[in-house]
Amino acid sequence: MIAIVRKNLACLCSRHKSSVSPPLSPHFFSTWRERQSVKCPRVYDLLLHKHNFSAELASKVASDLDLHKIPENADSVLSFLKEIGCSSTQLEKIVKCKPRILFHNVEDIKLKIKIFQDLGLSPADVAKMISNHPMILHLTAQSKILPSLSVLKVLLGSDNEVARLLRRCARCISADLENNLVPNVEFLKSIGVPMERILFFLYSYPRVLLVKPNVMKKSAERAKEMGFDESSKMFVHALRIIAPMSKGMWEVKLQSFQDMGFSVSDTLTMFKDFPAVFNISMKKMEKGKQLLLATGKFNMSSIVDFPASLGYSIEQRLVPRLRILGILESKNLIKRPSLPTMCTLSDDKFFERFVRPHSTEVGEEFVPKRRVKDKNYIKP
Repeated sequence: MIAIVRKNLACLCSRHKSSVSPPLSPHFFSTWRERQSVKCPRVYDLLLHKHNFSAELASKVASDLDLHKIPENADSVLSFLKEIGCSSTQLEKIVKCKPRILFHNVEDIKLKIKIFQDLGLSPADVAKMISNHPMILHLTAQSKILPSLSVLKVLLGSDNEVARLLRRCARCISADLENNLVPNVEFLKSIGVPMERILFFLYSYPRVLLVKPNVMKKSAERAKEMGFDESSKMFVHALRIIAPMSKGMWEVKLQSFQDMGFSVSDTLTMFKDFPAVFNISMKKMEKGKQLLLATGKFNMSSIVDFPASLGYSIEQRLVPRLRILGILESKNLIKRPSLPTMCTLSDDKFFERFVRPHSTEVGEEFVPKRRVKDKNYIKP
């Protein structure tokens, strides 16, 4: 009897062997578990399957939302943002930063987007702007967006110029322009900074002009104490560095330069000549300093006289140029150029001046890759 049962079971198993499904992947169980743990499974499915969000982000957003307030407009909002040109990456960025956007009325969002399009911003401009600063979509059109655009238009003169600024800094729309930007512009004009320089400042470093007026005034006083003239080009560059920096951070920067071997006087001289030197990482500056000093051709005074040398790419500019000049000098073919000349020459001019005339001595490995395609590159 037992033998008969075993035989029947064997037949049953063989009969259904071909219908057994392959094992499910670990990813299936992982995604299933994430879906089971979120507050809003419908939102999770929408983000993951229809709008191609990552499972991790879809789970986070669906878990953070209130279970009793399921965003019925979520699909419409995301679909519209796709229509105006937002990529999947940009959509994820927007929702990750401001998940409450899923609750918004899509018609309200359309109105805001149209306002920006009417300024002359392209779909790509708008998509980039709202993904970089999603807060814009939370602002009210009548009480915030339109008044801000009106202030900017009075200051800049046209819609085209306003659009140009927004491409650089979308944050200007949400900032307190009446209490920060406008007073700062008026203050700079009152101390003698030319309007064209203020506009350059606004287009190039808009965030600095959005600081509180008392911060701007104190920064201007510090810049003047260091010898910057209000009418000079360097004054606004000094403000760009000083305004966001606390006194404590300023002292830390000064100490860091002293640790690298520069005196306080040298450091202030470098800052006055090239304020952006304070924005370069200490690690990069130390590496660049050591590289220049190791040649035996430049010293600390050379760097103090041309601090911008510490800002150039070490791998792409300093190293290859120093090697080429070293080879040519060792063969008495050239006299080493000054540090500013070595650093500031464009690649093409450096090639024409130092590589082309001595290509045999330099060797092809030092020739820029794009020059290899030029069959005449070895001819003087």
